[in-house]
Amino acid sequence: MSQTSVSSDGKIFVAGHNGMVGRAVMRALHAQGMTNIIIRERTDLDLCNQQQVQQFFKFEKIDQIYICAAKVGGIQANNEYPAEFIYENMMIEANLIHAAHRADTDKIMFLGSSCIYPANGTQPIVEDALLTGKLEPTNEAYALAKIAGIKLCESYNRQYDRDFRCLMPCNLYGSFDNYHLANAHVIPALLHRFHQATAQKAKKIDIWGSGNAMREFLYVDDLAAACVQMMALPRSEIQAAVMPMVSHINIGSGQDVSIKRLSKMIAKITGFSGVLNFDVTKPEGVARKLLDSSLANSLGWFPQVGLQEGLELAYGWFVKNQAKFRN
Repeated sequence: MSQTSVSSDGKIFVAGHNGMVGRAVMRALHAQGMTNIIIRERTDLDLCNQQQVQQFFKFEKIDQIYICAAKVGGIQANNEYPAEFIYENMMIEANLIHAAHRADTDKIMFLGSSCIYPANGTQPIVEDALLTGKLEPTNEAYALAKIAGIKLCESYNRQYDRDFRCLMPCNLYGSFDNYHLANAHVIPALLHRFHQATAQKAKKIDIWGSGNAMREFLYVDDLAAACVQMMALPRSEIQAAVMPMVSHINIGSGQDVSIKRLSKMIAKITGFSGVLNFDVTKPEGVARKLLDSSLANSLGWFPQVGLQEGLELAYGWFVKNQAKFRN
């Protein structure tokens, strides 16, 4: 556990501070001069344990929470371990949100995922598309858990007049991402695999799917900036922008790219000159998933890091830290 002196802004708890998003939120908070940040290691506070979480809130008197903690993984991990994805994520968010309410903590920033939306909805996806169609099967369990988190926040807002806010980011990447090949998301997985292929002077690399699927990516520090900025907005401004039962806000780059184009960009960055073999027998998820982030833009947030720059930054971080991810 690490704790600094409490400022006039009150205590800020970052749940999941060791993860990619949590670390980025910590950087953003520190950049804003916030020094009263509370963290707990997993060995000291099990967020799936209701009693431990309630005791933590009882004694710490937290004023704000950023819920960055989650069980996450790529399409393969989501497809193979749905029970763990739905159980752990629902327990984490339910324990934190309910304990915060009981301890009279009024401000929460809950982070979801763009997978909460129907698989074949209209593009770009607006916030009120939630619950209007079927979810993509491979990550349905994770999506349902995140939807439950949104509805928990909305329910406490409606019934108890809480100020619990929800952001729904698109696919994230950046420093401190998970680059383990067994369960990484698409960008860290491709960066790792292309790096290996280049080092081994491989002539070919296999990639799941046709390569035609379109995806939107956001550098993690842009999301962190959105979290801090949206948390700081007056409650009246947030309430004027959202509806009580559609209170979440999309956070995306506003541009998508095909997996084929992404792969070519990563090949160039990593120096791979071999053949890209797209395996159409493997799943690739929905054809397209692009968020409409105009609401966030209207509230003053815009992304700052383009895909090319972000990929170069992410690859630079991986090269320096690759020893952590040797399988």
